[in-house]
Formats: sequence, structure tokens, C-alpha cells
Amino acid sequence: MTTNNDTKHGVIFAILAYVMWGLAPLYFKQLHEVPAYEILAHRALWSCIFVAVLVSLFKFWPMVKSVLSTPKNIFLLLCTSLLISINWLTYIWAVNNGHLLDASLGYFINPIINVLLGMVFLSEKLRKLQWVAILLAIVGILIQVISLGYLPWVALVLSCSFGFYGLMRKKLKLNPLVGLFIETMIMLPVAAIYLFLIADSATADLASNSMSLNLLLISAAFVTTIPLLCFNHAAVRLPLSTLGFFQYIGPTLLFIMGVTLFDEAINTETLMTFAFIWAGLVLFSVDGIKHNRYQRALLKTSS
Repeated sequence: MTTNNDTKHGVIFAILAYVMWGLAPLYFKQLHEVPAYEILAHRALWSCIFVAVLVSLFKFWPMVKSVLSTPKNIFLLLCTSLLISINWLTYIWAVNNGHLLDASLGYFINPIINVLLGMVFLSEKLRKLQWVAILLAIVGILIQVISLGYLPWVALVLSCSFGFYGLMRKKLKLNPLVGLFIETMIMLPVAAIYLFLIADSATADLASNSMSLNLLLISAAFVTTIPLLCFNHAAVRLPLSTLGFFQYIGPTLLFIMGVTLFDEAINTETLMTFAFIWAGLVLFSVDGIKHNRYQRALLKTSS
């Protein structure tokens, strides 16, 4: 059971996480010359090292050992590491290949995905306005399918992978730092093999890179770890539906940057898709506000 203090801390962590994620393209655009798989491998490598240092500083090694002693935890963390790897790779590719608006759409859809996952896996009941919001989102996706002739795969992969990631991390209820360390530790062997044995791009040899490029690659640890830790802290303190509300911050920043800073084209069909998604999110927000007021009134009455 979460306390008011937990909820306040969850809100702060959620806002920090989504603002940092919303501004992340400014970092990844600096790595446009580096292939997406290579950036992903660097994220895993340097994040694992950075988080290992934090685990040592906070003396969390006994907790790591305890988590790894439970087969169920290991299985779930294998799943979360795979999901976040898919999410990272898709996001990196989208940012550096002119699909920032698709990424924005995916993260606008994600709060609604969170509500559906909460209903299916956590027995959270949906209210009428939430159902309407979901239907509006589906209409928005169908507009993309009909107008473009294919599913907006970038948006769907980002929203679904991150939605399931949040759900599994909520079920695990682990210390965020410990969970992230184990996830990146799981990624580490694959990342190291790719970087040191497979990658053959012009940027694969760190000794040949400029100091500024290597520093940017190493900085992936901070860009990756800090917002994800904030998110994981928020995920264990807030309901999935509440957590989804704050995700509007990230995709709004992505949308603004895609249109203004990076000159991505936006046509009528895309605007219609966003309009339906936004309408759904407005209804979702109104419903959440009304429900929270109703819950507070019940508490006052009972006390």
C-alpha cells in the first residue's frame, strides 16, 4: 500500500524521467554517424559499468545476490532486459532516421497501452471514459493504416515494449538500481561480443575515434541510467494509469522538436492520427481527475 509521501515522490520521479526522455533526441542526434546497433551496445556496456559503481557505493550486492537466487526473478529480468533492448534500439533508429514523429506517436499511445495492461494483468477496472479514450486511439491508428497502407510499426513497437516493461517491473517490485544493474548485466555479453568482434563500422574502433565522440558514447550511461532509474522509482509508487498520465510530457517534447528543430514532414493524415490520440488522452485525463476527486471525497467522508 502506497502512502501520500510515496505518491509525491512517484510524481517527482515520473516528471524527471519523462522530461529527460523527451529531450534525449538532442543527445542521440549527435551520434548520427554511429549505427543504431552500435549505439545500443554502448548503452548497455557503459550503463552496466556505471550502475555497477552505484551498486557498490550503496552496498547493494547482497540484494543483487538475493534477487538472482530466485528463478522467477531471473526469468522476469530476462524478459525486461529484452523488452528494454527492443525499445532502445527502435527509439535510436527512429531518432536518427527521421521518424521522431512516429516515436512521439508511440509514446502518446503508451498511456492507453498501460491502462489496457492494468486491466488485463492487474485487474484494474476501466471506466466509461477510459473505454472511449481507447476507441479514439484505435481510430487514430486505423487512420495511419488506411492512409499509409501499413501499421505504424515504430509507434506500436515503442508503446508495447515499454508498456510491458513497466508492467513487469511493477510486478517485480525490486530496488530500481538493482533491477537495472541485472538487466544491463544480462545485455552485457551480447553488447561486448557485438562491439569487439562483430561491429565493423567507421566508429567501431574507439582508439580511432575522436575524444569528443568517445565521450558522447560513454555518456550513454548517464542518458540511459538516470531517467530509467527515475521511471523505475515512479513505477513502484504509482498506479500504471497515473504513471501513464505523465508520459504526455515526453512525446509532446518529441513532437515539438520533430516539427521545429528537425523539420520532419507532417501531413493531414498524420495530424488526424495525432488529433484522435490527443482527444483520447484528454478524455483519459478528465476521467482521471474526476476519479481522483471522487476518491478523495470518499476518504474525507469515511474519516
